[in-house]
Amino acid sequence: MRWLGHAVLAIGLTLLTQIGGLAWLIALFFKRRLLAFAVIYSALSLATLAVAPSFGRVPLPCGPSGELRSQSWLYCAMHRHYVTPELRALALQFAREMDRQHPGTVTQTLDAGFPFWDEFPLLPHISHDDGRKLDLALYYTDQTGTCLPHETRSPIGYWAFEDGPSRCPPQWLSLRWDLTWLQRLWPNRPLDEERTATALRLLVNDARVSRLFVEPHLADRLGVQGARLRFQGCRAARHDDHIHIQL
Repeated sequence: MRWLGHAVLAIGLTLLTQIGGLAWLIALFFKRRLLAFAVIYSALSLATLAVAPSFGRVPLPCGPSGELRSQSWLYCAMHRHYVTPELRALALQFAREMDRQHPGTVTQTLDAGFPFWDEFPLLPHISHDDGRKLDLALYYTDQTGTCLPHETRSPIGYWAFEDGPSRCPPQWLSLRWDLTWLQRLWPNRPLDEERTATALRLLVNDARVSRLFVEPHLADRLGVQGARLRFQGCRAARHDDHIHIQL
């Protein structure tokens, strides 16, 4: 039964981080397993930086400076920040343009993809499996309307939804979670409509972007239209807490 527990843990770590399960299985050969896991996981993470380009993946920036940053260190620690070189170039150029039009703006990345193998699921997402998809955090202000350059409402950038009408009826077997009970826990940070509208327009007009997912009520509120602007469907997660782009 002990090995069953280790197997379940290894599978869970693999689903969350792609390489964590391997690190745990190797750590089982050591007496101080947690310490061994931390060391092995760190070593594999460094090796991943060198190997991932062979699989057509490169990491997004993880540092504390620059126009493009990870919203949380967790995304980098869990290897969920890998994309194709083309998407990385797009994201960096987009972040620089956002900073040019709105000085001081920091664009924050959320989930992207794993470093290895197409069609490896990045749970709970439906389509983040080929390095060609990236979620971006929305932009916010404080109560006085002053922009918050690298702040979000939720600690991970997801699940802090904007109010608006929905075209989707309640249904089972759906990832469209409203999480009403959770909304009252988030700080009251208004959406920065000017910066978010600029972001949507830049992305809608970028020929490299094939699709851009955002809730229809949010696009209407910001006055943004375009052929690349799509609704993700009623069984996928809500997209009024982040922006989804894909090549």
